[in-house]
Amino acid sequence: MNMFDLTGKKALVTGVGSPIGLGRAMAQGLKEFGAEVVILSRAAGVFEIAKEDGHLAVQADLTNRSELKRGFNEAVEKLGTLDILINNHATGKRQEALTYPMEAWDLIFETNVTSVFQLCQLAGAIMIARGYGKIINMASMSTFVGIAETSAYTASKGAIGQLTKVLASEWSSRGVNVNAIAPGLVETQGTKILKTDAARREFFFQRVPCGHFGKAEDMKGAAVYLASHASDYVHGAIIPVDGGWLAR
Repeated sequence: MNMFDLTGKKALVTGVGSPIGLGRAMAQGLKEFGAEVVILSRAAGVFEIAKEDGHLAVQADLTNRSELKRGFNEAVEKLGTLDILINNHATGKRQEALTYPMEAWDLIFETNVTSVFQLCQLAGAIMIARGYGKIINMASMSTFVGIAETSAYTASKGAIGQLTKVLASEWSSRGVNVNAIAPGLVETQGTKILKTDAARREFFFQRVPCGHFGKAEDMKGAAVYLASHASDYVHGAIIPVDGGWLAR
């Protein structure tokens, strides 16, 4: 038995709107191990990515709660059921806490926390009824440390860490694994500012003992592990994929 085999499993991965994002890489990883995947994003580019990578696609704005439910139901209808959910979508804004705009705070929490909880509820209902399921949330280095000028994002990712533990506490005895991946510094569209902000790039780079930033593809292994039978006794874990950031 190949405990990493995902043949026949049905997966939904959110936040797959960027051609170089973590979501795309993780969706590719699941497919490479046999899963059928629906990718979901509010970006129209989700359809082109799906065509290139051999997935199904749904477009929905996850900051709108009724639109989220519509998108989730459409994805499950395309798949027939749901075995795996990866909540990859997120947003952020860099600004000092003293002047941080409340409208940005509200949007970040709606996107990064509330919509994740709603998707977990919807997926959990299906998975608990079947007695099986794998939910993977996306935490962050900000789940563990406070990074200046990211108050809303850091608070939201702290919430994701705790939400993951709560759901694992409630659902692990009912056949559902809820865990999280915490990426370190990864070269994506979201971290492109580090290419132009030399001082900030050097600050972060000094925290990575392996000597280089990660790539989106570095998330594949953790995603496949947490989506597969290999992690059946793993509940409420937050797995860093960080080049050693938290070791220093």
